[in-house]
Amino acid sequence: MAQMKPLCFALLLATLVLLPGASKKEGGSPFTGRWDLTVNTPKDTYPSWMEFTENGGNVRVRIVGRVASAHPATEVKLEGSHLSFTTSEWFEKDIPVSWRMSVADGKLTGHQKRSDGVEGEITGVHAPALKRTPPAAWTNPEPLFNGKDLTGWEPDDPPQNHWKAQNGELVNESAGANIRTTRKFQDFKLHIEYNCPKEGNSGVYLRGRYEIQVEYEPPGTDDKYHGMGSIYGFLPPAVDVPPRPGQWESYDVTFVGRNVTVIRDGVPIIRNQEIPGITGGALDSHEGEPGPLYIQGDHTGGMKYRNITISVPQR
Repeated sequence: MAQMKPLCFALLLATLVLLPGASKKEGGSPFTGRWDLTVNTPKDTYPSWMEFTENGGNVRVRIVGRVASAHPATEVKLEGSHLSFTTSEWFEKDIPVSWRMSVADGKLTGHQKRSDGVEGEITGVHAPALKRTPPAAWTNPEPLFNGKDLTGWEPDDPPQNHWKAQNGELVNESAGANIRTTRKFQDFKLHIEYNCPKEGNSGVYLRGRYEIQVEYEPPGTDDKYHGMGSIYGFLPPAVDVPPRPGQWESYDVTFVGRNVTVIRDGVPIIRNQEIPGITGGALDSHEGEPGPLYIQGDHTGGMKYRNITISVPQR
């Protein structure tokens, strides 16, 4: 995803303060921790995410908006159970947004006001820790794409759908709809092969909420937190793999709770790392629930996927 220019690498490093597992820390501000948010505007409803940390009176907030990656808020003001801050969000262009929130009984409510006049109501709950033990065994891999048609898949915008089954491949002929599985999953092992053209941009969302970036944009467009193989805005790949635009590559993903391992073309690039929260473009912020495999198709055409299989914990 690249609908908003990534923040500079240094700024992200300065603000990536991750809380351990539990989303609410005992003591301190009632805002402390991570929050799964929903924003309701007169025309739309979309998910958001917030992390609040406080250290020696120094308050920090980082936020995931509708499409952008996690980024720091500015003008943060905390007064007991009331919090306000400002961000810049991407709605076809950078739009300043003011946020005001209150918390009571572990639930968050608030109001969002954009400089373009759009306002929204905010609700939120503490994000679940999702600490789970890996299963002792997995089921045999099961195909999610039959290579013949779109059985088991549905576009999010049918009139703009350009996904087709061609020669055993799931092909997005031009930018338009995103596509998701009709089935939903909790913990799983995923194998997916992708062919990303030069200047292509797509992404594979785990449970419909956490994007593994797929992109070959011009050099300098994206840093490691937003480039190929990253969990968009949260986890950069630890190993560089040579770019291969227009060729077939693969991801092998193990996802249990919040912890993810990503192997790209046989090379481990993310090893059992925690994903703090949803990434921009997520379907929802209901992190405790199962979700679909969701593939981005609204950026560029020319993307191809094939050999998509999944294993789930053996019962």
